[in-house]
Amino acid sequence: MKRRSFIGGLALGTTSVLAPQAGSAEIANNLKRSGIKLGVATYSYWHFKPPKVTVSEVIDKAAKLGLDAVDILHRQLDSEDNAYLQSLKRQAFVSGIDLVCLSIHQDFVNPDKNERQKNVDHTLHCIELAYKLGIPSIRLNSGRWNTISSFDDLMANRGEEPVLPGYTEDEGFNWAMDCIAQCLPKARECGVMLALENHWGLTRTPEGLLRIVNTIDDPWLGVLMDTGNFLEDPYPKLEMIAPKTVYVQAKTYYGGGEWYTLDLDYEIIAGILKKVNYQGYISLEFEGKENADAGVAKSIEMLRSAFKL
Repeated sequence: MKRRSFIGGLALGTTSVLAPQAGSAEIANNLKRSGIKLGVATYSYWHFKPPKVTVSEVIDKAAKLGLDAVDILHRQLDSEDNAYLQSLKRQAFVSGIDLVCLSIHQDFVNPDKNERQKNVDHTLHCIELAYKLGIPSIRLNSGRWNTISSFDDLMANRGEEPVLPGYTEDEGFNWAMDCIAQCLPKARECGVMLALENHWGLTRTPEGLLRIVNTIDDPWLGVLMDTGNFLEDPYPKLEMIAPKTVYVQAKTYYGGGEWYTLDLDYEIIAGILKKVNYQGYISLEFEGKENADAGVAKSIEMLRSAFKL
């Protein structure tokens, strides 16, 4: 068929077979791609032990692995100098890598109002850092009672610790919610999502995490699903937080975990996220003792298979 005749046929609708008919759910579903993008957390290459792997090195490694994104651990930045931050942003852009999350630490569970304010100020500062880097989300912690001072001891106790004597769990939740509420105006101003992680302390359980998110009920506050932070019976708990999830960090443990090892079935987790039509980023957090390059590569291959990416 000549080109002109073919174009004429398009105009007359004689080749409508090339496009899906309106209302054809089957064709639309076949054409729809998964919006999930796969990344890696810089923490995967550095578990707070020397030598520290730089953020720049991780961006290069992510590009070589054909990944979409990098999640930056705040403590892994070489500095907060703006020229350095902009150099990372440029490197990521020319490498085809999205910088998607700035994973920070703070603790809002403290009876001392001045200490809570220090953590609010730190969070506001990190929102500004994320804005400078072009990062659309930060990892948020609620904080914990710190009645078990050693993190190693806390992990040995499966993340559980008693409430500070003289105070109540409700007071801890009120402190955390008040502090997070103070951070939301800056988050809206900068366009940086606050992603509250199921971490230790108040958000160790799905009920605690959802109590905070549902009570505040703000579009700039969502859930960061860490697949490895529910130590017992994880799948029903992950299902509970999935509807509010805006970002996922996926733990793997090749070589045995630094603190513990979970045998996670990522096909089940993929199914949980599919049920709620999760379309965001999944960043690997490799927490095993195996060589990081080997462990990350194995983990990425496994995640691609489980999520059919």
